[in-house]
Amino acid sequence: MTNNIFLIGPMGAGKTTMGRQLAKKLNYQFFDSDHVIEERTGADIPLIFEKEGEEGFRKREQLVIDELTQMNNIVLATGGGAVLLPENRHNLKNRGIVIYLHSSVDHLIERTRLDKNRPLLQTDDPAARLREIMTTREPLYKETADIIINTGKKSIRSVINVILDQLNIYQNTKQ
Repeated sequence: MTNNIFLIGPMGAGKTTMGRQLAKKLNYQFFDSDHVIEERTGADIPLIFEKEGEEGFRKREQLVIDELTQMNNIVLATGGGAVLLPENRHNLKNRGIVIYLHSSVDHLIERTRLDKNRPLLQTDDPAARLREIMTTREPLYKETADIIINTGKKSIRSVINVILDQLNIYQNTKQ
């Protein structure tokens, strides 16, 4: 078992923000799988979706997650759809502690409403699309997670403290 921490959850749940702060607290290296994909391709996520479709993007994502999850002492913020592929769920579950950052659909809509970098929400009714996405993904998030944290309207600091407390409890039960 590595000391890796993998953050999963929907777009807007705070995976990148929380991941950076958590990595600092733990003195771990931080990675965001979407950012790694963008760096390697030289293209942003919406352009990759436009040129390769969601399937092409998911293939790239699977390779990056496979590679990153083999490292040690990292915090990894995954893309919201990372749990869609069984290979990703397997690698996340078997190579670290998986934390699902849960938030209500209303909070997610509020956090993502102005974000143009989310190709799946570029629709006439982003709220309906987000609800549809969550119907598919919520069971996968729960199945993959070792720990579930509700981010709600809490401050970043309070969520980080809850994560650290839950990690301690989780690790003590595994010893």
